Amino acid sequence: MDFIKNFNNNAALVADQAGNEWIVLGKGVGFGQKLGQPVDEAKIERRFKAAGSDDTTLATIKSVSPLTLEATSAAIKLIEAESPIRFDNFQYLALADHIDFAIIRSEGGIDMEDRALRWEVKRLFKQEYSLAKRVVKLINGLTGASLPASEEVLMTYHLVNAESDGAKVQDTMKITKLIAGIVDIVQYQYGLTLDVESFNYTRFIGHLRAFMVQRLSNARPYGAELDGELLALMEQKYPQAAVTVTRIDNFLQTKMGWTLNPDDRVYLILHVWRVTHRQEQ
Repeated sequence: MDFIKNFNNNAALVADQAGNEWIVLGKGVGFGQKLGQPVDEAKIERRFKAAGSDDTTLATIKSVSPLTLEATSAAIKLIEAESPIRFDNFQYLALADHIDFAIIRSEGGIDMEDRALRWEVKRLFKQEYSLAKRVVKLINGLTGASLPASEEVLMTYHLVNAESDGAKVQDTMKITKLIAGIVDIVQYQYGLTLDVESFNYTRFIGHLRAFMVQRLSNARPYGAELDGELLALMEQKYPQAAVTVTRIDNFLQTKMGWTLNPDDRVYLILHVWRVTHRQEQ
């Protein structure tokens, strides 16, 4: 790849052998380069197909500081080293934009703390929240910023988004509140507090999240439809779980206008039964 111009020391416009232009990111990738010189491809961490001066990619890269890009790359390296979460280019830019604005907010003394929301996020996305705390600490160390603890919640959303095939932050916030409502229904119906450390709880939350992302994206469900007789069998075998799922169905209809189909009910009955029977884990 040959150098065309740099946007800053960590971002440059280059061309491949076919003449296609790319925006590349990486520490020092744009430093000291001259037109036509070959770029050290070992320094390239991200590449984006250049689509013109009005491209969102270029606009975002130009708007954030080089230090923010460096911190974003370091944050994603930590995330991907410590979890199966992977960031695509769109999510990378969204995170860079968020980090840059978070630093600006912190410098202005603006804190978007929501204690109730923090509690829900810690309860529903325990692993992601724990990792998000480390990411915020890393960003503070690299940039010299003092991002408040509320950023740990917002960073958790970015991790969940990356896990959920690129769901929007607004959707993730909506999903968080819906899942919290469903967990409350289950706990009320069974008169217990769910064990958030259990494998079955993690699977339950994961199933709810996947279901909601699918509904919010209007995607068609995967797999063949289950036999209607199976639902009747499950309702007979697990009556309390079936009643609980009916309440969940009513809740989702009220909040989102969603109706559970027979397949949804079967899977939810099974998950509700599992998550409320910790002694069998």
